[in-house]
Amino acid sequence: MEKNEVAVTKKEPNYRGVKAMPFVIGNETFEKLGTLGTSSNMLVYLSTVFNMSSISATNLINIFHGTCNFGTLIGAFLSDTYLGRYKTLGIASVSSFLGMLVLTLTAAFSALHPPECGAEENSKCVGPTPWQLAFLFSAFGLLVVGASGIRPCNLAFGADQFNPNTDSGRKGINSFFNWYYFTFTFAMMISLTVIVYVQSNLNWAIGLGIPTLLMFLSCAFFFIGSRIYVKVLPEGSPMISMAQVLIVAYKKRELKLPEQPWSNLFNYFSPDSINSKLAYSDQLRFLNKASIITKDDEINKDGSAANPWGLCSIQQVEEMKCVIRVIPIWIAGIIYYVVLAQMNTYVVFQAIQSNRRLGSGKFEIPAASYSVFTMISLTIWIPIYDRLIVPLLRRITRKDEGISLLQRIGIGMVLAIATMLVSALVENHRRTLALTRPTLGRVPRKGAISSMSGSWLIPQLALAGISEAFAVIGEVEFFYKQFPENMRSFAGSFLFCGFAMSNYLSSFLISVVHRTTKVGETENWLSEDLNKGRLDYFYYIVAGLEVVNLGYFLICSKYYKYKTTENSTADVAMEELQTQKPVI
Repeated sequence: MEKNEVAVTKKEPNYRGVKAMPFVIGNETFEKLGTLGTSSNMLVYLSTVFNMSSISATNLINIFHGTCNFGTLIGAFLSDTYLGRYKTLGIASVSSFLGMLVLTLTAAFSALHPPECGAEENSKCVGPTPWQLAFLFSAFGLLVVGASGIRPCNLAFGADQFNPNTDSGRKGINSFFNWYYFTFTFAMMISLTVIVYVQSNLNWAIGLGIPTLLMFLSCAFFFIGSRIYVKVLPEGSPMISMAQVLIVAYKKRELKLPEQPWSNLFNYFSPDSINSKLAYSDQLRFLNKASIITKDDEINKDGSAANPWGLCSIQQVEEMKCVIRVIPIWIAGIIYYVVLAQMNTYVVFQAIQSNRRLGSGKFEIPAASYSVFTMISLTIWIPIYDRLIVPLLRRITRKDEGISLLQRIGIGMVLAIATMLVSALVENHRRTLALTRPTLGRVPRKGAISSMSGSWLIPQLALAGISEAFAVIGEVEFFYKQFPENMRSFAGSFLFCGFAMSNYLSSFLISVVHRTTKVGETENWLSEDLNKGRLDYFYYIVAGLEVVNLGYFLICSKYYKYKTTENSTADVAMEELQTQKPVI
């Protein structure tokens, strides 16, 4: 791509990439340590401090994460249309800090949370009052605002600091993304070990206060570097252009396309556009009618349409097609993410009722810390895949990426099925030991602790990490490459909206299973005491859902048409994209 990423500034920006990187990376590191340190153990916090049931806490967490991810669509729209990425990130960072401060107060002051439950099995347990819930939800609301602005903009803002038209700039962008993933993994590991240990074993107020302090440092790093940032001005939301295509195509639905549409349709391309010029395609031909020139359509002297709500260019139509084509793949991703949602929720409850001691000592691994094995397996697998497997695949397929992005995503979905099957077998083993062998005590309001070592949970978490390395990273790269260049913030929000829908779907499945299944007279598959329920059956249901989803994904992949630039084939276009754009 030869167009400047920041052409909207009308003059060559003063790129300070390397000098700006410490501030951007510092902001990213402390922000991730803060937000991940807050959210990674939130399920345990709601269950133990706010005395919520497992079902209520799980559904609340799913809805919270879903709303955070769905809000990125609004954040991307405001960033692209009105605020720009710098202002959006600044407002969102402050909101995240305030949200974590309010959340810390709920732990620090006894009036802001219910009294602690008794240790006896039949002891009375008081739930939160409406005012305590209101204070808690206000913290979640501020965190939602923060996540909605930070998630779709942070990667693109970091890339804005480098000149994409120079070799050093492109290398700097690649370096930035490498450091971004390193800091993300580093933050996850610290959050799931040190911070979770402080929260679970020392003090919740201190454990939540540490991430709050880190988020304050994140804000400080971000604003200190303000003078040297390249601040891309908003150029208007591409969603308006998409709306124009749909409306004009509908208005002209009765018209007949010319015999040679590629040469007779309105083919204006703005010289100031940051997008690559896309080739005409026959797929989704009904949209091409938006580019039919009628006697009522007027053309400006510069070649543009006088009324963009009456005539659209082939470029606009093809950009709209890019978005429509990825939607079926995006839907498959929503169902895939359900597996990852279980690894962040019910695995924690499995760990709580498992033997978490290290060896014969008294030290217990916090239940929420087991998720670190997902990050460890992902971190180990990525360099193995990139340095060893991809070069081997290149020799076989003669493709720079080794295998196509859709093949990569498909492999991740196969591993997701294996993850749920292993999870079901391990849960069956844990439950059998709890019911047939001596237990290790009881968890208040839960049940007996199985003698099964928590290490049995590692294989399913490791599989989930490798699955994520294939499917999620593949989807990030897929959206990044298949969306038009001016929709990068929207592409990021598109991914997070998939996470959001998956969280809501997971919450819906849990509620349905909770209400419709029975174990004995009073329990269900997702009983508060896992030993009395059948969590393994629920895992089998999710595995079956993933099998159906894999079949749907294969059908969608077979008919998917990759984005192509003008005068190029799909394969050439993808090779050019890979050499010119960083892999997120």
